[in-house]
Amino acid sequence: MKEVSAGPQAVKEEEHVWIPTRDGTRLAGRIWRPVASDTDPVPAILELIPYRKRDLTARRDSINHPYIAGHGYACVRVDLRGSGDSEGVLDDEYLEQEFRDGEDVLAWMAAQPWCNGRTGMMGISWGGFNALQLAARRPPGLGAIAALCCSDDRYADDVHYMGGCLLTDNLSWASTMFAYTSCPPDPQIVGPGWREMWYERLDGMEPWLAEWLNHQRRDDYWRHGSVCEDYSDVECPVLAVSGWADGYSNAVFRLMERLKVPRRGLIGPWSHKYPHLGVPGPAIGFLQELVRWWDHWLKDEDNGVMDGPMLCTWMQESMPPSTAYDERPGRWVGEPGWLSPHVCRVGHPLGEHRIGRPGELLNSPPLSVESPLSVGQFAGKWCSYNAPPDLPYDQREEDGGSLVFESEPLAERCEILGGPVLRATLEVDRPLAMLAVRLSDVAPDGRATRATYGLLNLTHRDGHAEPRPLEAGRRRRVHVQLNGVAQAFPAGHRIRIALSTSYWPLAWPPPEPVRLTVHPEESELELPIRSIGEPDDLPTPLFGEPEGAPPLSSTVVMPGEQRWTVSRDLVGYRSALEVVKDLGIMHMEDIDLNVTRNARERYVWTGDDFGSVRGEIDWVMGFARGDWDVHTNTHTVLTSDASNFYLHATMDAYEDNHRVRSRNWDLTIPRDHV
Repeated sequence: MKEVSAGPQAVKEEEHVWIPTRDGTRLAGRIWRPVASDTDPVPAILELIPYRKRDLTARRDSINHPYIAGHGYACVRVDLRGSGDSEGVLDDEYLEQEFRDGEDVLAWMAAQPWCNGRTGMMGISWGGFNALQLAARRPPGLGAIAALCCSDDRYADDVHYMGGCLLTDNLSWASTMFAYTSCPPDPQIVGPGWREMWYERLDGMEPWLAEWLNHQRRDDYWRHGSVCEDYSDVECPVLAVSGWADGYSNAVFRLMERLKVPRRGLIGPWSHKYPHLGVPGPAIGFLQELVRWWDHWLKDEDNGVMDGPMLCTWMQESMPPSTAYDERPGRWVGEPGWLSPHVCRVGHPLGEHRIGRPGELLNSPPLSVESPLSVGQFAGKWCSYNAPPDLPYDQREEDGGSLVFESEPLAERCEILGGPVLRATLEVDRPLAMLAVRLSDVAPDGRATRATYGLLNLTHRDGHAEPRPLEAGRRRRVHVQLNGVAQAFPAGHRIRIALSTSYWPLAWPPPEPVRLTVHPEESELELPIRSIGEPDDLPTPLFGEPEGAPPLSSTVVMPGEQRWTVSRDLVGYRSALEVVKDLGIMHMEDIDLNVTRNARERYVWTGDDFGSVRGEIDWVMGFARGDWDVHTNTHTVLTSDASNFYLHATMDAYEDNHRVRSRNWDLTIPRDHV
């Protein structure tokens, strides 16, 4: 054990403990707790994720957990079964086995002499998901959770599918976990049995993408772990947090609206990061807020944490389009609940390439579009994970292949808060089709910044459980929900929506080009207008500056590279989007370990040949210390034709540059209305 300086109380760290589960598998944990807890037990907070506590998340953990522990809590960071230094094999996300393990860990924590029996859960992304999911199982002693950047709906609002459309982040995320599940435990922790544990993982691993592609509609696979199936299952207080550049902001609105427990929502300008580390800024003193949350719910302190607005969001000011922002100007606005009395949903009629004023009568002939595959190459990522240049760029080129409707210059400032909706009457000429709807802020100089967007697989127009082919030429009324946002449009700017029949490579395109015809006179854009000038019912909190414990030190051994490149060959009409996320080689000084992480994603297509789209992702993961040197190479390729998806994957594992395992997969998966 070692003591760390992190707050008002002296903290001790137990770098490694074995935590037993009911089937005898041991999970690896790391604990920070007050020295005084030896004689004065404290509440305990669990973070349960698969991202390797000893190395890959060690720096972030060293900022978060000692700080919270220094304010009177035992923080327990545990590697999921089959990840990091834990025993077993990790087969998929959010399995029943994971939930049972989580219940076992919570029970183990509550029984420790340094714990008073009261527990909480926290986490971002995977850790936010299983905090919500375990809360719905109501384990004894779980008093509250803090769930960041996660979803209550695993099918409709996660990395896999959006509006019934297949996201390429499904491929990207599957490839990430394909690489992570190939990594070995650390011999310094698990001892000489590390190699046997590693081989068990390598021999048991499968490309999760195959499983996710085998469930292209909302079925029991996705209902499992989706809290939205019954919000009343959650009976403990919930703090839900996300950011506008993240992929999970919609869930915060739904949780505020539909949970019946004490709850607070927070949405800032950030990407997929903790708010005290948030980019785009401004970052906030989130750990202070988190301590106040735990103090109230786990220590019964009357500290006013539940005073003020239920939902606090960052109202973003207009900005020129950019693939990355250091800061997003704006202000915090508070809502007493959701739905909010400050927000009124206003319908705007559509005309011939126009967005009209409420109640205006517009006439327009039918308007048609058949988008090229190039629409989407400036879309950025579905989710900005670490805020490299992955945000959407100027939408004018995208708009050239889209059906555009635009307002007159705004006479006065307009603010929206929530998710816009397009209600449209349309028809298509193919049985399978998708619709992408982008809403942009258009400056007087013509630059267009995407504010939000939505996707709909039109075969899912009546729900995601039973998709049905479209009848060519038949008019349909559809409802396209756009992602929630808080966005200010200045006077003199225009609001634009752009409709396209493809959005590659953010979403996998339909099997063939589609011609879509919209009937504007039967269509409208509904905007959630937030009233300006009326005093808020409750004062908006003032967040402090970011705080945290001193981070672990690390040294760059070999610098990495971040690159996002769009290319187009005007001879062969071959286009590509290449994303390089190379973190180089980092030396972790406290454990004398070199860590290598390198990911390369490539999405290619030829002209408007919808059968030519291809996603290809390579990962290298490496760990070296002294005479211990291991690395894995994983390779994933996804292609398709009109009938099937084709998945090819390889994994090669090396010890001292000698290949010790090599595996290959070639799978054909039928397309199911996608």
